[in-house]
Amino acid sequence: QVQLEESGGGLVQIGGSLRLSCAISGRKDTITAVAWYRQAPGMERELVAFITSGGSTKLEEPVKGRFTISRDKAENTVYLQMNSLKPEETAGYYCARGSSGGNWALDRQYEYWGQGTQVTVSS
Repeated sequence: QVQLEESGGGLVQIGGSLRLSCAISGRKDTITAVAWYRQAPGMERELVAFITSGGSTKLEEPVKGRFTISRDKAENTVYLQMNSLKPEETAGYYCARGSSGGNWALDRQYEYWGQGTQVTVSS
């Protein structure tokens, strides 16, 4: 079993920054990826970014240049640094971990999900 716990959400003004953390515990697998998703009320869940166990990263187009995904291997934690936040990015942010390989851009690749942390960007 794998457990993920997000933290770092909160209320921020337009243009502000937040750093989300995803602490991962439990079973360790060789080939993995950790992704950040977000979901606003009434909207579909969308991928924000992912990082693989090999260190490759991908950020989705809407956040490129403003968000960064990184990891601390020793702490088994993945971070999402979010800068220049916009009101439309208000959402619950969730981290997820997958270990089956394949296309990490697909949410079906991720078996374990955290409970989420709320980000609210005020206008």
